[in-house]
Amino acid sequence: MHSWIRQGAFLLVIVTMLQWSGCSSSTVIPDQLEPQIDKSLTFDQVIQSPDSYRGRTFVVGGEVLRARRLKEGTQLEVLQLPLDSDQRPALQRIESKGRLLALDPLSTDPATLPDGTPVTMVAEVTGVTTEKLDESDYRYPTLSVKHLHVWRDRPDPYGRRAGPAVGVFGGGVFGFGGGGGTRTGGGISIGTGF
Repeated sequence: MHSWIRQGAFLLVIVTMLQWSGCSSSTVIPDQLEPQIDKSLTFDQVIQSPDSYRGRTFVVGGEVLRARRLKEGTQLEVLQLPLDSDQRPALQRIESKGRLLALDPLSTDPATLPDGTPVTMVAEVTGVTTEKLDESDYRYPTLSVKHLHVWRDRPDPYGRRAGPAVGVFGGGVFGFGGGGGTRTGGGISIGTGF
């Protein structure tokens, strides 16, 4: 019985260490911008009536459809996509509520934002503009980017997360494992049976 308690305590310590090592301090939204963000404002509201929300700041994300350099900065045409709990845009384009034009005053090189690049922005609503989209006119909400987060890694399509996994298997065998944040390697497993 005492070896059972020791093994359980050892397992708990290892799992706790894996949890700590798996936590990252990276954040998509800079702390200094948090107080400026209107968390109640949604893209649905903005696309319906952009002028009504002029001057308000919110978080929005999606996929870059086009990036081009202007005198004032880099203009991004973005297909809006819902954000998950990590503020990352959804994978399915069918979930989009529309398009937007965002001006990045830092003049990010358009070559670094190829079509399909997922982005999350803290942006201020500046109004609306009408431009040609194929053969028709399209009303784009316009935004001024305060912070641009570019997602460089590909998300796991199955929604798995990095971190420890603990299991109890038949015959009293315990196991746990941990994987790296890229979900492509690394891991530990320990088994004990009686």
